[in-house]
Amino acid sequence: MDALAVPEDRPRGWYLSLMAPNTKGPRFAWLDPSRLYCNHQALSDCVTDLLQPFQNTSIDLVAGIDAMGFILGSAIATRLGKGFLAIRKAGHLCVQTKEQAYKDYSSCQKLMEVRLDVLRAGLNVLLVDQWIETGGTMKAAITLVEKLGATVVGVAAIAIENSNGGRWIKDNYTSSHCVPDELQAQIDRQDLDSFKSFGSRGSASGPEGMSSPVGGNLISTL
Repeated sequence: MDALAVPEDRPRGWYLSLMAPNTKGPRFAWLDPSRLYCNHQALSDCVTDLLQPFQNTSIDLVAGIDAMGFILGSAIATRLGKGFLAIRKAGHLCVQTKEQAYKDYSSCQKLMEVRLDVLRAGLNVLLVDQWIETGGTMKAAITLVEKLGATVVGVAAIAIENSNGGRWIKDNYTSSHCVPDELQAQIDRQDLDSFKSFGSRGSASGPEGMSSPVGGNLISTL
């Protein structure tokens, strides 16, 4: 599908067919969701779908997870007329921060951080990332926000895979994603039928942002 084309019929999740498959092999994520951001209507409809469960929720601030959560998070914050807080990989902020350890999709031990002068008790926060695979990154962000006294009122991502961590997030927090029920199995097996429209592609091996937790040092674009 042309990355910039807007179809007349736009059912929920239509823009997921814009996501591109991995063509570079197993060191990279299995797909690139960010292609859909190139289409103005796709990005707008994605934001609309993600906000559907939160129409009656009081949201004071949107927080996005480094790095691809910054794009969706900023778009959602702009739609809501709210501010945006960046949750960064540790070592990037030049102000006092709170850190949180976590294991990402590849089981690598990492640190994330957030500035100390924004989050506080009584603040309702919507957490946004591009994709949730194992759930480790999002769970760490939730912990970080809650340690600073704020309340996580929801979690939003293009997709939430049915991993243990993904199910935990769905069970414990109001969550939203863009995947229709009939496509969830394709997401979980990490191979979309829409990839056929891209022709031949390189072999892919898992995503979270996204790459398989099995194997060596994988490069993620999510």
